[in-house]
Amino acid sequence: MPELLGRNSRRMQLVKAGATIHETAEIGEVAVEGRKELLKVGPLSFLGQVYMALHDQIEIGERVCINDGVEILTASHDLHDPNWNLVKKTVIIEDYAWIGTGAMILPGVCIGYGAVVGARAVVSKSVAPRTVVVGNPAKPISKMRCSELNYNPCEFLAANRAWLLG
Repeated sequence: MPELLGRNSRRMQLVKAGATIHETAEIGEVAVEGRKELLKVGPLSFLGQVYMALHDQIEIGERVCINDGVEILTASHDLHDPNWNLVKKTVIIEDYAWIGTGAMILPGVCIGYGAVVGARAVVSKSVAPRTVVVGNPAKPISKMRCSELNYNPCEFLAANRAWLLG
């Protein structure tokens, strides 16, 4: 019960600060720096211990699972600019995507519907729907995810299972 209350409290604090987070989303111990109003999280999505730098928008779809240690960045510096100006770009994570432990998502990336990002992958380019990427830099492997997905990543959390199943 304390774990459930903690996740609910974190979600409410982010919403109070301007984020748009669906009431069924589960928010773990996230570290969100920047303008909270740039964060959108869809229904039944789970974020573990995630770091997000909100210089630009982060849009997380429905039934997304983002594991612990993931970092999502929305800005970097332009190497070709003599003034080293900041370049900001939106990150989009579409429905049913699964981001593995310790992955890093760089500015301007779109993770497609049902795509899987392997643990510790560094994603600098968008990932096509249902594609599985691994490595640094992240590259597709031959495996593809099934075309029909129908699960709720929040159901797999131990505290939720105990609450729902008794």
